Amino acid sequence: MTHSSWSPAPEVVAAFDPATHTISYVVADPATGAAAIIDPVLDFDPAAARTSTASVDRLLKIVAEHGWRLERVLETHAHADHLTGAHEIKVRTHVPVGIGERITRVQKTFGDLFEATDVTPDAAAFDETYGDGDAFRLGDLTVEVMHTPGHTPACVSYRIGDAVFVGDTLFMPDYGTARCDFPGGDARTLYRSIQRLLALPPETRMFVGHDYLPEGRTDFVWETTVGAQKASNIHVGGDRSEDAYVTMREARDATLAAPQLILPSLQINIRAGELPPPEPSGRRFLKTPINVL
Repeated sequence: MTHSSWSPAPEVVAAFDPATHTISYVVADPATGAAAIIDPVLDFDPAAARTSTASVDRLLKIVAEHGWRLERVLETHAHADHLTGAHEIKVRTHVPVGIGERITRVQKTFGDLFEATDVTPDAAAFDETYGDGDAFRLGDLTVEVMHTPGHTPACVSYRIGDAVFVGDTLFMPDYGTARCDFPGGDARTLYRSIQRLLALPPETRMFVGHDYLPEGRTDFVWETTVGAQKASNIHVGGDRSEDAYVTMREARDATLAAPQLILPSLQINIRAGELPPPEPSGRRFLKTPINVL
């Protein structure tokens, strides 16, 4: 994949979910109005085990208010901290849902964990799967897929014009990088993925998948640039070596608790946002495996 010094600029509208600190994006080609939604959230109350669609409603309202035409839902990976709203959007709009082709590894791992016999090893829950270097059109814009594993083996980033959407690979420069202790994650692999992203033109707008408030900052933010990350990201900025990064990341990961929504999220997200199949009663259930994580 080659990188030019100039690319057309998509319009980007962000929607921040305070419950999970997730940022979803509506990305549109200003020339044609073709749009995609990246990493939508399905709201979930874990105490009541109840889903709701306020976040999806908000994203579709953004599309409608701008007069855009939704063409795809794009997932950067199978998230462990929120349920995806991809299936809800697909039901309402009939657009395809796409994800990186190595989602099959994640489906195998967690399909086995949850004994989810309906999750097949061919990624059938998703309409489209993308490999590294794949490209497709969004109106007059080109969406380029970069396989950026490390946080999970299936993570991808989407480069669209002068912008790149990196999911959980990188956070804002003052917060650092993603954890690598999930099954199939690897700190050395993540470092190398990040170096690919940092090789993009420095003026490239970078949109992250989460924001948390580090000490000294009071406002949530989610847009930075490749140049800013390369210069000042607290984990990989400057001349930090691969070995130094791996040592830091593995030590930090050893102190982190599991995400609050990891068990419900992964059961939904390996199914592209669809709920588990109903039992004979018509009820649907999420499983809680004991003493396995």
